[in-house]
Amino acid sequence: MTLYPNLILDALRTVRYPGNGKNLVENEMVEDDIRIDGNKVSFSLIFDRPTDPFIKSVVRSAETAINTFISPEVEVRGNIAVKYRKTEPEKKPDILPGVKNIIGVSSGKGGVGKSTVAANLAVALAARGYKVGLLDADIFGPSMPKMFGVEDEQIYMVSKEGRDWIEPMERYGVKMLSIGFLVDKEKPVLWRGGMASNALKQLITDAWWGDLDYFLIDMPPGTSDIHLTLVQTLPITGVVVVSTPQEVALADARKGIAMFTDSKVNVPILGLVENMAWFTPAQHPDEKYYIFGEGGAVRLAEKEGVHLLARIPLVMDIMSHADNGEPVAVVLENDPEAANAEARAFAELAANVVTAVEDRNRHQPPTHKVELTH
Repeated sequence: MTLYPNLILDALRTVRYPGNGKNLVENEMVEDDIRIDGNKVSFSLIFDRPTDPFIKSVVRSAETAINTFISPEVEVRGNIAVKYRKTEPEKKPDILPGVKNIIGVSSGKGGVGKSTVAANLAVALAARGYKVGLLDADIFGPSMPKMFGVEDEQIYMVSKEGRDWIEPMERYGVKMLSIGFLVDKEKPVLWRGGMASNALKQLITDAWWGDLDYFLIDMPPGTSDIHLTLVQTLPITGVVVVSTPQEVALADARKGIAMFTDSKVNVPILGLVENMAWFTPAQHPDEKYYIFGEGGAVRLAEKEGVHLLARIPLVMDIMSHADNGEPVAVVLENDPEAANAEARAFAELAANVVTAVEDRNRHQPPTHKVELTH
């Protein structure tokens, strides 16, 4: 009996792969390594993956076909090797591919003016000519729609690159999105952690943010699932921590810093902002009253070895502008020469954040999403 490769292939054409009904040759499952030594025949069958449920049955069917259609004397049983196709893992599209720097604005506790700082920082950066985006990630207490005066606005979809995206609201030169646009502002958001995290991811990945120099994230106060979702979803360039000089606020700020600098998270701290650093009465602009203590955040920055980015005074104008939907830093864009002390404080903050980001990017490796294991 004379055996040759085409005879083997003809027999294998009678075997169909159950996955798609094609025969093994047509399905390109027979490796080009058929070897014949007398009556002994060996070759390889190629499958897509090791978990293919049909591997054993297909091998047995190939052995049976050769013994049936050629000769029972052919020694093929146990001589069929199994291989797997080398497939490249599917590459997931980059999240926010047009964003250069992702900056988190965080605080250890609520009530320290974190959202006010985030809003005015975004506007101050835009006034300097940068392309800026702002995500209100405080799912349970969104405040950016009110601060930007767009509470009653509707968000729309836009078609880009063959699909529909959420279009961020644009105001004062800042692209902005908030869960506040999607929920009733008069009712609390009663969501479990998983629902909140998924909603946040959607605002990040399903929105058309475009090209941005800075993408600011107004994080919820404290440390929570939302913070972990953010560091696992995005390669955060660094974090700005906001605190008042008050000792209880500083204690919580320390916890926030510790969370981001933990070896498992390892997100750089760009610096600290001391908000409500002092109170100055409008009638006595040269006087300073340290209502919450003096220089607490200054000392914390020194102790933690991080930059003090700015000290923001406690001024009625800042609150009233926020309530009226016009961050006080807007004056920087409209008339920089007319900027008051509080607007200039945010201008200083923006300048120092730019410097801190440049310094961080120059001396530290590119950021990556955090891989946390339980």
